[in-house]
Amino acid sequence: MIYPKIPLAQSILQICQAKGITDIVISPGSRNAPLTIGFANNPNFKCYSIADERCAAFFALGIAQQIKRPVAVVCTSGSALLNYYPAIAEAFYSQIPLIVISADRPQSKIDIGDGQTIRQENVFANHSLYNANLTEEASKENDHKINEAIDAAFHKKGPVHINAPFEEPLYETVTELSVDAMVHHFAALNPITPLEDLTAFADIWNKSTKKLVLLGVNNPNAISNATIEALAKDESVVVMTETTSNLYHPDFISNIDTIITPFDNGDFEDFCPEILVTFGGMIVSKRIKAFLRKHKPKQHWHIDSLRAYDTFGILTKHFEVSPNTFFEGFLPLTVTVKSDYFEKTNRIKEIRKEKQQVYLAKTPFSDFAVFDTVIKSLPKNSQLQISNSAAIRYAQLINIDSSIEVYCNRGTSGIDGSTSTAIGAALASKKQTVFITGDVSFLYDSNALWNNYIPNNFKIIIINNGGGGIFRILPGHEESAVFNTFFETSHSLTAEHLAKMYGLDYFTATDVPSLEGSLKQFYAQNSKAVILEIFTPTVENDAVLKQFFKELS
Repeated sequence: MIYPKIPLAQSILQICQAKGITDIVISPGSRNAPLTIGFANNPNFKCYSIADERCAAFFALGIAQQIKRPVAVVCTSGSALLNYYPAIAEAFYSQIPLIVISADRPQSKIDIGDGQTIRQENVFANHSLYNANLTEEASKENDHKINEAIDAAFHKKGPVHINAPFEEPLYETVTELSVDAMVHHFAALNPITPLEDLTAFADIWNKSTKKLVLLGVNNPNAISNATIEALAKDESVVVMTETTSNLYHPDFISNIDTIITPFDNGDFEDFCPEILVTFGGMIVSKRIKAFLRKHKPKQHWHIDSLRAYDTFGILTKHFEVSPNTFFEGFLPLTVTVKSDYFEKTNRIKEIRKEKQQVYLAKTPFSDFAVFDTVIKSLPKNSQLQISNSAAIRYAQLINIDSSIEVYCNRGTSGIDGSTSTAIGAALASKKQTVFITGDVSFLYDSNALWNNYIPNNFKIIIINNGGGGIFRILPGHEESAVFNTFFETSHSLTAEHLAKMYGLDYFTATDVPSLEGSLKQFYAQNSKAVILEIFTPTVENDAVLKQFFKELS
């Protein structure tokens, strides 16, 4: 086997292999040559070459999202490293394990005017779980730092940074290893946290007639059926699930905004829970956040083995265990409480559902109508990746088949990297993957298509309304040259020539008949990746959505 001659590179490679890191995303460069040579020539590693570092990091994030294990990204020195930052921040807040391995110049070359050098040490300190700043020579201290970094990515579920300085020559190879790297075992890495005495909390629960369970981002099949059924049958519990929760039950409420947007102050007071229970990641709905910040429950319990964010300013307890562990210990302590909390909310849900169907039947061709059609067209047992901004918010309004897995980069809620993430996820999951995105988000990450690993059954749906349509929905929109240029970023671009350049099939739709026809062709094409670009009117969408919420009342 061929190895890099530089001992430090050998140590990194040995420890990565011993720790079970198998997926390596490499961006071409010179300073990282020792790492590239080592990873690419070792059959134990699956290596991908992605030229654009920002795309590479999001691509790796998509893989890690699916395999639930750390993925390494490797880059050269200088500004290349900084392009990882958006994905690092996303991984940090979404609790996705990433290992950044950056090649660096030796410390003596930093800040003396040498080319392609920046201050790389601790560059991600605000959004990383561990920073291993290595020295040039292989050493037990370096080995310890590499081990600690990889262990942190596994155990704490997030990004870590290993910065490795290499001196020239960089491309020399050997056929025998010259170092025997020290590898820490994972013993005691995942200690079982004992469940605390829940009696006092069960007493609070058993005295409450209004409990709201609010679920943000969750992995598919993460919550036990026993827990789901127990929550569903409790008449004092209302369960509200977001599109990204991947949790379904006929008695759960999946379209939060359709329920609460028409509420007046009296409705809000009546709906306000005594206990709020949350688990999972970030919440999309601005309306539910605003409601809970104004109408504060007496108790807010968050269940997560690692972190708890005080999203509503009312957090009273963080249970540092998994939801399944918590409910296995908690539910046997609970008793049935007489309540009409679920019944009243479910009645509202049914009324809203009927009114939504009536409204959509008469809605003109628009973003809302298109999202309704597209989401209902999704193949069962597929994976749906959604970009941020308006796309995920429209998706929140429409029921999605329970067999479909849903993902979105909600850690930082940025539009950067959505396409790259979706491609990495599609590659790793092997499932039929449909990616729904807005035009600005797609154009922003168009280098994602500069990728040799796009699966043949990967499908992109672009809702092109000629700009950042979400700014028309948000309060403060006022038609003007300033708004059109600096907020909406109006444009007349399409994906047609990008599709041609990257060898993707391309379909369009501009009205209901062409959308129905294009969707059939779109799903029938599985021999190469395909784009469906749907052109919707620019100025009508906000009026259609506002009228929808008015007619729900």
